[in-house]
Amino acid sequence: MKFLIINGPNLNMLGIREKNIYGSETYEGLLAYIRKICEQEGIEAEFYQSNHEGDIVDRIQAAYGNIDGIVINPAAYTHTSVAILDALKAVSIPACEVHLSNIYEREEFRHHSFISAACIKTFYGMGFEGYKEAVLCLKKYMEEQSG
Repeated sequence: MKFLIINGPNLNMLGIREKNIYGSETYEGLLAYIRKICEQEGIEAEFYQSNHEGDIVDRIQAAYGNIDGIVINPAAYTHTSVAILDALKAVSIPACEVHLSNIYEREEFRHHSFISAACIKTFYGMGFEGYKEAVLCLKKYMEEQSG
């Protein structure tokens, strides 16, 4: 089983940006955390981060035929990107959406996710733990689909 973990804009700045919202853990710490979970679950993990919407779309498209599941934190593109939504729908790879913060306790514009329409589940407000839950959810979903 191979999962692609996609992180959108500014997540590379974890540990620097808005520590009161995102904490002091770094992006490298996040990757190590996810890598450990995936290793424990026997899942191969590939990581991708970009601050550019089109690059994220290209990476999702490149996953077609090569990736079993996608965990995506589209960050600010959550609330604006029909292009990422359409890319996820086009490849039809099972996906889970993750947000470190509780998007429903923040500015009103953050309350709507275009991306969730292409995802089997969304995890928010759980910090790094949300990624673990997304990986486990996708694994379970994949196992149930394969019978």
